[in-house]
Amino acid sequence: MPFDRGNVWETTPLLRRNVTSRFDIKQFLQRRIPILAWLPLYGWSKLLQDILAGLTVGLTAIPQGIAYAIVAGLPAQYGLYSSFMGCFVYLVFGSCKDITVGPTAIMALLSQQHVIRLGDDIAVFMCFVSGCVIMIMGLLHLGFLLEFISMPVIVGFTNAAAIIIAASQFGKLLGLNGRSDSFIDAIVKVVDQVNEITLWDTMLGFCSVIILVCLKNLPGKKNGTAFQKFLWVISLARNAVVVIVGIILSYALFSYGIKPFKITGNITEGLPPFGLPPFSIVTKNHTYNFMELVSELGSTTISVPLIAILESIAISKAFAKGKTVDANQEMLALGLCNIFGSFVRSMPATGSFTRTAVNNASGVKTPMGGLITGCLVLLACGLLTSTFEFIPKATLAAVIIVAMYYMFELRIFSVLWRTKKIDLVPLTVTLLSCLAIGPEYGMIAGIAVNLILLLYFAARPGLLIEERVVDGLTILFVSPKQSLSYPAAEYLREQVMSWCDGRAETIPVVVEGRHVHRIDATVAKNLALLLADLQARDQTLVFWNWCEETKRTMIRYDASLAMSFRTSGSIAQIFSGRIASPRVPRE
Repeated sequence: MPFDRGNVWETTPLLRRNVTSRFDIKQFLQRRIPILAWLPLYGWSKLLQDILAGLTVGLTAIPQGIAYAIVAGLPAQYGLYSSFMGCFVYLVFGSCKDITVGPTAIMALLSQQHVIRLGDDIAVFMCFVSGCVIMIMGLLHLGFLLEFISMPVIVGFTNAAAIIIAASQFGKLLGLNGRSDSFIDAIVKVVDQVNEITLWDTMLGFCSVIILVCLKNLPGKKNGTAFQKFLWVISLARNAVVVIVGIILSYALFSYGIKPFKITGNITEGLPPFGLPPFSIVTKNHTYNFMELVSELGSTTISVPLIAILESIAISKAFAKGKTVDANQEMLALGLCNIFGSFVRSMPATGSFTRTAVNNASGVKTPMGGLITGCLVLLACGLLTSTFEFIPKATLAAVIIVAMYYMFELRIFSVLWRTKKIDLVPLTVTLLSCLAIGPEYGMIAGIAVNLILLLYFAARPGLLIEERVVDGLTILFVSPKQSLSYPAAEYLREQVMSWCDGRAETIPVVVEGRHVHRIDATVAKNLALLLADLQARDQTLVFWNWCEETKRTMIRYDASLAMSFRTSGSIAQIFSGRIASPRVPRE
C-alpha cells in the first residue's frame, strides 16, 4: 500500500502534537529573538539602505553619547559604550526596525545625582539593576502599569527634564567651571559666577547654537536633487558637523599653543572593558554592598526602569506606522540592552527619539542598521578617543541645549486648554515639582495628582438629572454616564434626594442603567437605600433598562429590588398600563 500522509496525519495524534509543538517552539523563538525571523529574508538592497542609515545615525550617536555622559557627570566613554552595546543587543532582540537604544538626556539626568554622590560605578550598577527590573516586568507582562502614567504627567516630566538639562549646560556654554545639582543650583551658580564668564567659550557656544538651528532648517529633501540630498544629509548629521568643526578649530589653535576654549579632556582609549558590574562600591572610605546600594538608590530602582520603558515603547508606537508593537518583547529587549551594557561599563540606556527619528528618516529597512551604528561607535572608541579630547565643552553644551529646546513641548499647554483644562493640573504639578524638588519626586507628585483626579471623577460621575413630562405625567429622569463605583453610588443617591427635597410634590423617579455595566455590593446597598428613602416620601423608583449582570447583583443583595426593575422601549410604556407599576405602598 502506498504511503498515505493523510492517513498518518489522521491516525497518529501523537505525531501531530509533536509537529505542532515544534512549530509553536519555532514561532516562540522568532517572537522572542526577532532576528531569526527577518535575517533569512535579508537581501543586498536592504543592506545598502541599512548601511546609509547606520552611518547617519552613528554620526549623531557619537556626539550625543559623549554629551549625555557628561550630563550624567560620567567620563565621555560611558556614553559611547552604552550606544554601541545598545545597538548590538537590540539588533538581536528588538522588534522595531527604527528604534536606536542608547544614552538619553532623561537617563543622564536621573543618573546625575547618584553619580555626584557615589561615583562612576553607581551608573553601571544602575544600568544592571534597571535592566533586571525591566526584563522581569517584560516577562511578567506588567506593561499595563504604564497606563497609569497619563500624557500630561509624561509631558510635564519631559518638559521639566529639558529645562533642567539645558540649565545645567548654561555654565559650560559660558565657559564657567563646576557642575550643578539641580535646576535652581544651576541658575544660582551662573548668577554667582557671572564675572567669570569667558569671551571665547561664550562666542563659540552661541555660534554653535546658531549653526545647529540653521542646519536643522536646511531645505533638503531625501528624494530631491543631488544638492537637496546633500543638504538633507548635512541636516541629519548636524550634531556631528558642529562637533567636528569644533574639534578642528580647537586642535588647530592648541597646536600653536593658543588655548581659548575649555575642552573635554582625556577620554579612556581602546575598546570597552568586559567584566562584571560593580556589586559593591568603595567611596569616601565606606564600602557599600549590594543591598546598601539598592537602598541608596531608593525610588530610582523603580523610576528609572519605568521611565526607560515609557520612553522606549512610546517611541516604538510613534514609528510603528499602524503595526502592532509587542510591548513585552520591547521590554525584554531593553532589559537585555541594559544588562549586557553593564558588563562593558555603560550608563542606563533606553530608546532615543532623536536617533530613532534620524534612523527612520534615513530609510532604515531592518535592525541591521543598528549593527552599522554600533560598529561606527566601536571604531570611534578604539581609534578616535584622542581626537575627542579636543571637543570644546561649549560646543557640546550647545548640542545639548538645542536638543532640549526641540524636546520642550510648549504647544501642549494650549492644546490642553482647548481640550480639557483640568489636565493642566497634573502637567503643572509635575513640571514645577521636578524643577523644585527633583525629577523623580516630581514624577511621583504628578502621578499622585493624576490618581486623585481619577478617583475624584470615579466618585463624581457625570449624571443627567432632569424633569420630563411623559403622557402628562411629570417624572424625574436620572441617567449615570458611566459605571457606578461605591462612592459614585452614594453621590447619585445624594443628588437625587437633594433634587426631590427641593420639590413639594412627589413624582416618580426613573434611573436609567444602560451605561452601568458593573457594580458591587456597596453600590447595591446605596441603591436599596435610595429606594427606601423615596418610599418614605411616597415616591416611586424605577430601574429602567439595566443589564442582567447588574440586575442580578442588586437582587441578590435585596430580593425586594426585583419589583423595581423594568425593561421597555420607552419610558412611556412604564406608566402606560401595559407594564405594571413598580410602586410599592408605604408600610
